[in-house]
Amino acid sequence: MEKIVSISIFFLTLFFVVKKPKGIDIGWSATFGATLALIFGVVSFSDVIKVVEIVWDATLAFIGIVFISLILDKIGFFEWAALHIIELSKGDGIKLFIYLILLGAGISAFFANDGAALILTPIVYQKIRYLGLSQKYMLPYIMGSGFVSDTTSLPLIISNLVNILTADFFGIGFFEYASVMVFVNFFSLVATLTVLYLYFKKDLIKKIDLEVLEDKPPKYAIKNKFLFKLSWFVFLILFVGFFIAENYHIPVSFIIGLGATILGIATYKEEIVDIKKVVLKETPWKIIVFSIGMYVVVYSLKNVGFTSMLASLIKTTTDISLNLGIITTGFLAAFLSSIMNNHPM
Repeated sequence: MEKIVSISIFFLTLFFVVKKPKGIDIGWSATFGATLALIFGVVSFSDVIKVVEIVWDATLAFIGIVFISLILDKIGFFEWAALHIIELSKGDGIKLFIYLILLGAGISAFFANDGAALILTPIVYQKIRYLGLSQKYMLPYIMGSGFVSDTTSLPLIISNLVNILTADFFGIGFFEYASVMVFVNFFSLVATLTVLYLYFKKDLIKKIDLEVLEDKPPKYAIKNKFLFKLSWFVFLILFVGFFIAENYHIPVSFIIGLGATILGIATYKEEIVDIKKVVLKETPWKIIVFSIGMYVVVYSLKNVGFTSMLASLIKTTTDISLNLGIITTGFLAAFLSSIMNNHPM
């Protein structure tokens, strides 16, 4: 009976998260699911505490990354990068397609997949529209830059909220993680680029007129030179900070929080960005409620033995062959992520 209740609560919660009936926020949907799990006794309050211990670092780190991304977007950092890419293509439509995908992969690596998709996609759309392309020819560039944000959110811990959770759970350091996953991410990037090119090659325009952007060089996008230069200094602080954090076991959210604080204070003093609006309205604080609520619901699946079933399947295939176990795990994760979202998976 508990299994039926737990699975029912999970899929009901997932339905509300995905469909958002009457505009219900995902945070409230996850909270509703977690409350039901507590009421029906498939999780306890001690389980909730365990969940908070698991997700707090990853959630705060993700908020910090998005906060930094929002400020960089406001000062024109990503637009500057996109204009550089368009300029570098020299009007070659295929080169522009490849370069935009590489840009998406790079932004995803350092600013998380959600940040890359939400920030880069509208910028690419805006710039491609300026080039006077029809919707048919715009689609490959917009879809490509957005799609690659997910498929290449692998190389660093900070590239994905799930990466942070995994690294925290298993005690994997920043550079230890990157030493393996940068290599894996390279193959994911090649596969993504190949498949997207084969799919969209008929819609890729060969020559694009860049004259309309001649009066808007990359530096045109920069809203504040001081903040633009400071952002590079913050990147350096974060890089050094991650190295220190790995050696002294400091939570990654502390390092990202330091970078966000420096950039936030500087932005507030420069009065270029409405920092109150960024902090209160645009930073996704609801992800805290969503993370805790959703993972409480998932924890109920663990309590009724669902995760043990998956572990048993993986163990059985691994006992036959390590390669078979790896392939089974990969396809299992991919399939279940596609039907239940990557975070709970």
